[in-house]
Amino acid sequence: MIRYSLKCAADHSFDSWFQSAAAFDALAEGGHVTCPTCGSAEIVKTLMAPAVSTTRVATTMAGTLSTPANPQEEALSALRVEVEANSDYVGKNFVTEARKMHNGAVPSRAIHGEARLDEAKKLIEDGVPVVPMPFIPPRKVN
Repeated sequence: MIRYSLKCAADHSFDSWFQSAAAFDALAEGGHVTCPTCGSAEIVKTLMAPAVSTTRVATTMAGTLSTPANPQEEALSALRVEVEANSDYVGKNFVTEARKMHNGAVPSRAIHGEARLDEAKKLIEDGVPVVPMPFIPPRKVN
């Protein structure tokens, strides 16, 4: 794996991981590498220093991964807090619970959980109002 510092034509900087240098080149050439801020596919690699891992650096960097790095990450973090504070986590029972509420078998309430893509598509096809969330719910240990 290799991490590149990248920049789009609008001068937005971001990092991304690739399987190899050749993989980056193929993806970029095909227009599959896009800026997370503006969506531009005009991406170039920027100068970056190699990452040298030491115990001290690894410990310091671990703290920074939990803090939002940009306004988009802050917005996602705030959305996650809002969803988790105002809905019940039903885990892998999401599809069953959503169907029960839709059919009137149980009272409606705000829920969030996990569903496979095919299950989520079927809920939507059946008219069950669901929205995919841009984050993975934390696993609850029973």
